[in-house]
Amino acid sequence: QVHLEESGGASVPAGGSLVLSCTVTGDISTTYFMGWFRQVPGKERSGVAILDTDGDLNYAAAVKGRFTISQDSTDNTLTLQMNRLEPGDTGVYYCATHCGPSLLRLITPGWPFECKYWGQGTQVTVAS
Repeated sequence: QVHLEESGGASVPAGGSLVLSCTVTGDISTTYFMGWFRQVPGKERSGVAILDTDGDLNYAAAVKGRFTISQDSTDNTLTLQMNRLEPGDTGVYYCATHCGPSLLRLITPGWPFECKYWGQGTQVTVAS
């Protein structure tokens, strides 16, 4: 069993920065994808930043160059540094693990994917 808990969501002005944290407890296997996802109003949940099974970092096109995912294995924390935030980044951000079936599906908006374990989500609001 795996438990994930996000924190750090807030309301910020456009151009601002936020750091989201996700504490992961339980069976954390490196054989699965894990990362950050978001659900913006009116759209399906989609991947934002994914840590793949080789430890490589992968980003959705909309956030590349602005967001950075990192993992601290000492305390099992997954962090998302978000810079130059835009109103389009507004949504609920989730961390998840045991995801699949492929990196391409996780990172491409509108493509189906599954994650076995999800956090409860944290709201990010970016004001224009």
